Amino acid sequence: MAGLCPRERCFVQWSFPISMHDLQYFRANLDAVAERLGTRGQALDVAQFRDMDVRRRAALTEIETLRAQRNTESQEIAKLRKAGADTAEQQTKVRAIGDRIGELEKQAQGLEDGFRSLMATIPNTPHASVPVGKGAEDNVEIHRVGEPRALDFEAQAHWDLGPKLGILDFERAAKITGARFAVYFGMGAKLERALINFMLDTHTREHGYTEVLPPFLVNSASLFGTGQLPKFASDLFKCENFDFWLAPTAEVPVTNLYRDETLDADSLPISLCAYTPCFRSEAGSYGKDVRGIIRQHQFQKVELVKFTRPDQSYDELEKLTADAEDILKRLELPFRRMLLCTGDMGFSSSKTYDLEVWLPGQNAYREISSCSSFEAFQARRASIRCKSGKKSEHAHTLNGSGLAVGRTWVAVVENYQTADGSVVIPEALRPYLQAERILPNGEAR
Repeated sequence: MAGLCPRERCFVQWSFPISMHDLQYFRANLDAVAERLGTRGQALDVAQFRDMDVRRRAALTEIETLRAQRNTESQEIAKLRKAGADTAEQQTKVRAIGDRIGELEKQAQGLEDGFRSLMATIPNTPHASVPVGKGAEDNVEIHRVGEPRALDFEAQAHWDLGPKLGILDFERAAKITGARFAVYFGMGAKLERALINFMLDTHTREHGYTEVLPPFLVNSASLFGTGQLPKFASDLFKCENFDFWLAPTAEVPVTNLYRDETLDADSLPISLCAYTPCFRSEAGSYGKDVRGIIRQHQFQKVELVKFTRPDQSYDELEKLTADAEDILKRLELPFRRMLLCTGDMGFSSSKTYDLEVWLPGQNAYREISSCSSFEAFQARRASIRCKSGKKSEHAHTLNGSGLAVGRTWVAVVENYQTADGSVVIPEALRPYLQAERILPNGEAR
C-alpha cells in the first residue's frame, strides 16, 4: 500500500474500512477540519485530499456507468440472437467495454488504496473544548486533590528504595531479558498483585464495571480498530510468522470485543474493566525515564473501557475519569487532573484528561492515567454501531487507565516511605496484604 513502510505493510491482511472518518463531514468542512488538525501538528494537504477523493469517486462512477451499459448491451445481444440476427458488432462493443472496465478497476484500486492509506494516518479531530497548544506545557490543570506529605527527611526515588528493601531488582531482569524490565520480589510482588485486585474489586463492586479477562495477544485488525496501526507499528512487539502482536494495553482487546457488531443503543453505556500485562517497544522514547519502572517494555495495567451512544460520551468521560481518580483517593495519594491540549493528545483521542500523581522521590507529578473520549473514531475503524429502532449510527468509545499498576506501585512506595527506610501500607490495601508495613529487610509486619 502506498505510503506505508515495509513493517507497516506486513500487517495488512484484511481490507480496512475507508470510513475511518466521516467523509461527508470532511468534504463539507475540509478547510475547517484541516485547520483543527493543524492544531495537533498534523498537516492535511487539502488539495491532495480533494484530488484523490474526486479521482477515486470519478473512477468508481465511470465503472458503474460502464457496467450498466454492458448489461444493457448484453441484453440486446440476447434479443438479437433470439431473433437470429448477427451480433458480432455488439459483441465487439461489449468486449471493449469490459476491457475499459478492467483498466478502470486497476486505476480505481490504486486510487482506493492510496486514499485508504491517507485516511488511516489522519488523527481524530479535537473536541471544541480542547485547548490549543503544542505540548505538555500548554495543558490545563483542572484541579488538585490532596497535599503532598511534608517529609522531615530526604525522599528516596523508588529505583533506590525498592532495591534497598529487596523488593525490586533491575539487574537480574536485565540478565533475563534486557533493559527496561524489572523483577519484583516478596512484598514487592505482593504489592503489585494487591493493587491489581484492589482496582478490579473497586471498579466492579463500586463503579459498576464488568470484569473481562481478554487474550494478551491481538491481531492486526484489532490494532487498526483502536488506532495503533498502521501509524504506530514501531511502538509494538510483533510475533514472527503470526498475525499476532503483544497487546500494548487492554484497550485493544476489550474495545474489539464488539468489532463488526451492532449494539442495542438502549442498553448503553457498556462499562468494562480488564487487567492485562502491556507490552510496548517505546520507540522514540529512548533517553526518557531510563531509571526505574515509569517507562518499561512490560508493565501491568487495569483498563476501563466504555461503549456509549454519541449523546452520552462526554458525560461518561467525566464519570470514567472520576472512577480512576477514586482509586487515587482511596489510596490517599496526592494527584492532579490535567486537560491535554491539542498538541499533546493521542492519535485517536478527541479529548483526554491525564491524572498525574505526586512522586516525592522525583519531586514532580507524573502521569498515572489517561482518560479519553474517541467519539466515533475507533468505532468507525472497528465497525461498531449502535441501533435504536430504525436509527443506526456509530457508537462512541472511551477508555482510561484505572490505573497503571506499576506507576501506582511507585506512588505508594515513594509517598508512604518513612525515615527508617520502611514503607507504610495504605489502609485500603491492608486487607489484601494482611500487613501494615514493608520493613527495611523486605519483610512485612
